[in-house]
Parts: sequence; C-alpha cells; structure tokens
Amino acid sequence: MGGQGFKDHFSGTAQGYAAHRPTYPDALVDFLAGQVPGHDLVLDCGCGSGQLSTLLAARFALVVATDASAQQIAAATPHPRVEYQVAPADRSGLPDGSADLITAAQAAHWFDLPAFYAEVRRVARPGAVLALISYGILELDGPAGSAMQRFYRDTLESYWPPERRLVEEGYRSLPFPFGEFTAPPLAIEVAWRLDDLIGYVGTWSAVQRARAALGQDPIAPFRAELLPAWGDPETCRPIRFPLSLRVGRV
Repeated sequence: MGGQGFKDHFSGTAQGYAAHRPTYPDALVDFLAGQVPGHDLVLDCGCGSGQLSTLLAARFALVVATDASAQQIAAATPHPRVEYQVAPADRSGLPDGSADLITAAQAAHWFDLPAFYAEVRRVARPGAVLALISYGILELDGPAGSAMQRFYRDTLESYWPPERRLVEEGYRSLPFPFGEFTAPPLAIEVAWRLDDLIGYVGTWSAVQRARAALGQDPIAPFRAELLPAWGDPETCRPIRFPLSLRVGRV
C-alpha cells in the first residue's frame, strides 16, 4: 500500500474486510506454484487480512505477508506458515534474491510502482515470478445484477478513487517491465445470501467516502432496492468475480 503517506482506504473497515472479502480460487495458487523456480518463500504485498496469503501457504514453505495498515494486519487470519508484517510494499525487509514468488492481490493500484518494482527486483531469486492480481465489478444475473450495477456506477460514481479505474481495466495500463506471460482464465465463484453481498459492498472504498461526504449510509437504501429483486434474503445466489492477472518473470 505504498510508502509513508500511503492512501489508507481500508484500515477503518479492517474487520469487515476480513469477514466479507471473497476468497481466491485454489486454481490461482496452483497456476502460480507451477511457474516458479522453488517453493520456499513468497512475498505477498498489500496482503490486507490475508485472503491470498493463507492460500499460498498451502504450496509454499513460508509466506511473508506485508501491509502498510496495522489494522489490516491485526485482523489478518493466522496461519503457521504466514508471517505478517506491517510494512509498505516497497520495503519488505527480505534478503536479496530470496523470493520465489511476489504477489499483490487487489493492491497494486495503491502502490508507488517504481519503488515496488525496485523492491521486486531486489528480493527476487533468479527465475522468480511477479503476479499482480485484481478483480473488478462482480457478475450477478437478473434484476439483482441490474440494481448492483446502478449502485456501483450511478450512486457511487463520484466517490470512487481514481485508482479504481485501474482495477476496472484489469491493470492493462499499468507499466509492467517484466517477461510477461499469459494466465489461464480464472474467477472467484461464490454463492452468497443477500447480507453476504451487502457485507462485501460495505468494504468498498467508495462506500466509506460516500458515508463521510453524505453523513449517512448509502447501504441501507441500496439493500432496500435490492431486496425485491433478490427475494428471500436467505437465498444463495451465484456470484462471479473474473480475475485479471499481470504475470511475469523477474
């Protein structure tokens, strides 16, 4: 999440982030584990509450997971092979040439990229891989999906930080000065009740900004609009988050 003056949109919702952000698919970890020179050490930058870190620990001996937000690290999921540290993405503290894999999931758009890329080159062992991972607007079918799109694009339009555009385009415009290769199509797929979705939406940076600007919570009217389209709030509906990856050899 950048350097000393990092843009902190998430410390205030660290507990909600830990509870409601979706989990990455095992296929993502399988793909990354198949590309690297070894399985000793991963550096997971901007780790949030450890959504990807803990999955990587199933395939690697040690995951050093860093985030500039102490609140996010405090809310992170413990794992015996994950070592959490409060640190910016460009100052991991790892030894030179030690990491087999460097990841940044739903985080690189907040980084000071030149400084981060310099740190990647420093900590990468020969043949190591860097993966920038993002997911944009979720896919939900039917009238509920239409209501979701209206809330995302219309209600919150003026509250999204400019970095959100980078996520929407799958990081395609980010400079990526590494030996890039193509990842297979991957997606997060979940079955959520209405309040699972509402909990996730509550973690959006635009929602935090809207609350502060309006002096009221935009979530309550959104839930009221969504409810007739959803039906029984306990009904689980399939939701899909297509993943976008920039993957390269360092």
